[in-house]
Amino acid sequence: MSPKQQRGAVTVDLLLDAALRVYGEEGERGITVGAVTEASGVSLGSLYHHFGSIDGLVAELTHRWLGRLLGELAVGLQGADTTRGAIAGLVRAYLAFIREHRAAALLLHSSMADRQGMAQGKELRDAQEARLSPFAEWLKPRVESGELAPLPLALIESLVLGPVVAVARRWLSGIDDVDLDEAARILPDRIWRSLTL
Repeated sequence: MSPKQQRGAVTVDLLLDAALRVYGEEGERGITVGAVTEASGVSLGSLYHHFGSIDGLVAELTHRWLGRLLGELAVGLQGADTTRGAIAGLVRAYLAFIREHRAAALLLHSSMADRQGMAQGKELRDAQEARLSPFAEWLKPRVESGELAPLPLALIESLVLGPVVAVARRWLSGIDDVDLDEAARILPDRIWRSLTL
């Protein structure tokens, strides 16, 4: 990487890190060009050069953290010897991610991310499916063997992640009736039952 490319990569990271801090502190309304350039110490021109707009910056930030979340889910899956253990690993990995990366989790579960997902649904879905393909490939033989109910893989994904996302959103919203440790203990068994015959 040339020195110019290295400087560009550093600038991109500064902007993305600052945008996440601003989002974590101020929410969607706080993500403005002025707030991000002030928090990052990077010029307005650099923001536009690298991202085109504040929306482009937020889209890249969301994409980056979605990739990290999906990477954590893959690690949770790989550490399991059984299908049931993989479900538990995914649940624990997801809940640990939202606890450890609250600002990023708030962004990923925000109405802004939902709007972006609706507007760029196919592109985001294709990127997500590419990252979830190890999960799908791991599940396929378990469905074919009868260990899991013969459901489309998209429905299995919904049955696994749907309850976890709901708990995550509730916890992130500040409702104090959700205990993530308790959810990590209870949800895997309940999800497992929904996936078996």
